[in-house]
Amino acid sequence: EHVGHRGSRSCSGTVSCRNAAHVLSMLLDVMCMYLKWTVVCPAGAAPLKVQMPALSPTMEEGNIVKWLKKEGDEVAAGDTLCEIETDKAVVVLESSEDGILAKILVQEGSRGVRLGTLIALMVSEGEDWKQVEIPAPEPITPTAAPPTAAGPAPPLTTTPSAPKQLRLSPAARHILDTHGLDPHLAKATGPRGLITKEDALKLLNQRDERRPAPPAAAVTSPAPVTVSAPIAPSTGRPTFPPLSVPGKPGMPGTFTEIPASNVRRVIAQRLTQSKSTIPHAYASVDCDLGPVMKLRKQLATEDIKVSVNDFIIKAAAVSLREMPEVNVMWSGDGPQALDYINISIAVATPRGLITPIIKDAASKGLQEIAATAKALAKKARDGKLLPEEYQGGSFSISNLGMFGISEFSAVINPPQACILAVGGTRAELRMAPHNPDGPVLHTQQLMTVTLSSDGRLVDDELASRFLEKFRTNLEQPQRASL
Repeated sequence: EHVGHRGSRSCSGTVSCRNAAHVLSMLLDVMCMYLKWTVVCPAGAAPLKVQMPALSPTMEEGNIVKWLKKEGDEVAAGDTLCEIETDKAVVVLESSEDGILAKILVQEGSRGVRLGTLIALMVSEGEDWKQVEIPAPEPITPTAAPPTAAGPAPPLTTTPSAPKQLRLSPAARHILDTHGLDPHLAKATGPRGLITKEDALKLLNQRDERRPAPPAAAVTSPAPVTVSAPIAPSTGRPTFPPLSVPGKPGMPGTFTEIPASNVRRVIAQRLTQSKSTIPHAYASVDCDLGPVMKLRKQLATEDIKVSVNDFIIKAAAVSLREMPEVNVMWSGDGPQALDYINISIAVATPRGLITPIIKDAASKGLQEIAATAKALAKKARDGKLLPEEYQGGSFSISNLGMFGISEFSAVINPPQACILAVGGTRAELRMAPHNPDGPVLHTQQLMTVTLSSDGRLVDDELASRFLEKFRTNLEQPQRASL
């Protein structure tokens, strides 16, 4: 009996073990299925953000011209992602990391994209780019009270309760100073309380989003209007502006608004700034191009092709080297003498005027200046100039002689002190000087140049001496070591 009882217990224990093994096997199967599902269907991949960068010091927004990569393409560090139109030119945006372009958030053709705006997402290599997590837009911090019609919204400036030492990166300091933002309002995310470029851009976006929108006019269905023909006064002009009816030809006095590009807006701002803040002074002189024409023919026999404008660039650069008091610029603290001679040459493009620079022009030979000017002009017309190729000029030259303009005055390109306006050549009969046989008439190829100078830096006497030096160097090209 005792043995049988023990056998019964043994059999019962075997059944219990089998049930436990079966349950364990089922649990393992469930866990394997879960692990398999998580591998096949992982959570969204963490994205690498691509934001609208500041590609020039004066850039506040940009236009997406064209995406050079499409979603799903592999991207290596240094590869070009897209073309962006800045306030100066069309610049390519290069990737700073390796990965895969997962999502394009701002399509090509988009205009007025603010700095710091998220334009695309990338994922690291090996991650599923189709499962990228699209971050939600950052919430806007509500203001204390909504703006009312009684008064404008309060400005985004506050006085900190207790002074604290701020640490700013150079890029963040530039953005905050340019847009007049209070650095105390920026939330520092860098190491040891450093305010980074991203923190400054975030503050700039918050300021733009807090600006009150203009009140929308009440929309009502227009009532039919019957307009009788106005009675023209004795002067023949209408008594009130004519109406423009959609779908019909424009009446006299109507107009069509043309949207301005970034380049056009910046040109308008800088021209207005120049004429309203810089006291322009003007001086002109006639130059004899006979020696230049003779030297050009000699160089052509040696298959060296140079233009008159190349001689002008070289003569201006050498004159600046001989008269460094003209090679200056005006800053907020006053005059600054420049230790470099970079000549800005005005190039007309379909997007507007741009001034690429020939660096260290005084030490370059005539042939090198010609090759550099030709390459920069082509890149300017194609919209492919890099920022370092149009920033940092010290003296500007604008030549309209090829358009048949005899003479003109140009607007100074701030913060530079001078710009030289060059007209076309003309033939004139003049008396030959120091002729032993008496007065003799001969033909001269003359060109008029006009110097626009900043009266705060270059007064009339200094401008006159510079023009005399320039004429001497141009009429004696060998003297300028051309």
